[in-house]
Amino acid sequence: MILVYVERETDGTTEVSEVSREALTFARTLAAAGGGIAIDAVVVGDIEVSTLAAYGVRDIHQATGEAFESYSAAAYAAAVQAARAAAGSVVVMSGGGPLETEVIAHVAAREGVAMAANVVSFGGLAPFVVTRQVVGGQAMEEMQLDERPAVFTVAGHAVEAAPADTPGAGTVKPLSVEVKDADLVARVRSTAVREAGETGDLKKARIVVGAGRGAGGADGFTHVDELAAILGGTVGVSRVVTSLGWRPHHEQVGQTGTRISPEVYIPCGISGAIQHWAGCSSSKVILAINTDAEAPMVTKATYAVIGDMHEVLPALNEALRS
Repeated sequence: MILVYVERETDGTTEVSEVSREALTFARTLAAAGGGIAIDAVVVGDIEVSTLAAYGVRDIHQATGEAFESYSAAAYAAAVQAARAAAGSVVVMSGGGPLETEVIAHVAAREGVAMAANVVSFGGLAPFVVTRQVVGGQAMEEMQLDERPAVFTVAGHAVEAAPADTPGAGTVKPLSVEVKDADLVARVRSTAVREAGETGDLKKARIVVGAGRGAGGADGFTHVDELAAILGGTVGVSRVVTSLGWRPHHEQVGQTGTRISPEVYIPCGISGAIQHWAGCSSSKVILAINTDAEAPMVTKATYAVIGDMHEVLPALNEALRS
């Protein structure tokens, strides 16, 4: 039996997150290869049951209560363990988002087994071999998971999320979880809400306009913001930009930020370090703007403009407005 840890979107709704829908789609492929293995989900709090059923989930193991009112990776891992015990799962998996990865890492540690992160495909089931991204997505590694449960996360955009041909029952089963005081030592105490007017959700954006060190400072994003507004897109930045405090962390694209897959990505003044490329390589079309013709982002881009972003963007914005 396959157990998928499912997360909600971060916008406060009960909508199933995109990375979780991708993981459920991946799980169905794995289940089919195993001769029709059942797929269960484990969730913390309320979630759209109809979506989980549409994606082929049989039983939904739901953890609620005071211990789960705020995020704690160890407490959430305890819920996943309880669901695994209830369902008899031999595979425990999730999407590759930051929260999911943290929880699944805790599960693997508590179970005393290895964990494979950023899996993109699997080979045979006996032995169970997976292929995963390493070195920021620049290389692939085959990993054999002999221990049970087999624990792994699915890399973002490794598969395209799609509902099942035959929906699952989606039966909700309340979960009894023993949460110890030690599980609550590290937990979220408060969250920051984006202010009105801030840029949208990078994961869902069809167009992303990026900026890096080439912006020159916190005041160097005027034309970047303008281009994003003209195109109806969202602004994304490199890690150096957030490290220097020029822009907020939720705009960061990369291995330690958000992995994006827009129709069009326009990185301006971004060299294209491995960590950043890991977060944007799934973009359908990349138009790089950079003064360095040999920058990794330029050489990997679909199209490139060699020039100063502070000269190119004003001209581009003017052309688009007219």
